[in-house]
Amino acid sequence: MLNSATINQLHELRLSTMASSFKEQLDMDGINSLSFEERFALLVEAEWLSRRNNRLDRMVRQAGFRFPAILEDIDFNGKHGITKPEILKLSLGTYIKKAQNVFFSGPTGVGKTYLVCALGRAACAQGVQVLYIRVSDFFEHIFNSSLNSGKTSFRSKCAQIPLLILDDWGLKKFSLEETHELSELFERRYGQAATIISGQIPSSAWHDLFSDPTQADAILDRIIHNAYKYNIAGESMRKTIGQRGLEIV
Repeated sequence: MLNSATINQLHELRLSTMASSFKEQLDMDGINSLSFEERFALLVEAEWLSRRNNRLDRMVRQAGFRFPAILEDIDFNGKHGITKPEILKLSLGTYIKKAQNVFFSGPTGVGKTYLVCALGRAACAQGVQVLYIRVSDFFEHIFNSSLNSGKTSFRSKCAQIPLLILDDWGLKKFSLEETHELSELFERRYGQAATIISGQIPSSAWHDLFSDPTQADAILDRIIHNAYKYNIAGESMRKTIGQRGLEIV
């Protein structure tokens, strides 16, 4: 009866994993050979791990990654312009703490999107809030919102999120209105938050993407000088990862 009451109280305290672990302990052979401190530590660890994993799952869902990517699945064989040690160093998240930017460029299919999603997930695992969004979807949110308050909220989220991932950058030239939005975005993020940008065009050619040369200078001045730049080349990842039903771009 005492054990049942304890389990019910744990559930009332929203310590469900600890309650389940306690029930499992009651049925374990030899559990009494452990000290009270050891048994209690096992219960606390189970609850802690559950909450950490639940928090990670929640952050990953909120980030909106295109792929369920992890760094361990990345195949660097046949790739040029980037190495495994470089990506592992980025995965530590120092660039996020320093509010620096990371640029990935390369042809379609080389694995850029999978790579940035994997880095985003690594950031989530460290407790960093992340937002992944394709550039076209970013502008759609901005310009097609029926409520101005919704626009303001989305702008603020993109400006303040610790790690913003902009994918499919530079598929077409930016209009004057789009250029203005990007200028405002990077002005607010400059020195405050990190951004990953992924697209086919290398950063050396980005100036030509903007309709207004003056605003182009201002935007690039805020995002280029403190960035890590990688121009990736190599065999398409579609031949390997694509077999699992993923579209790698």
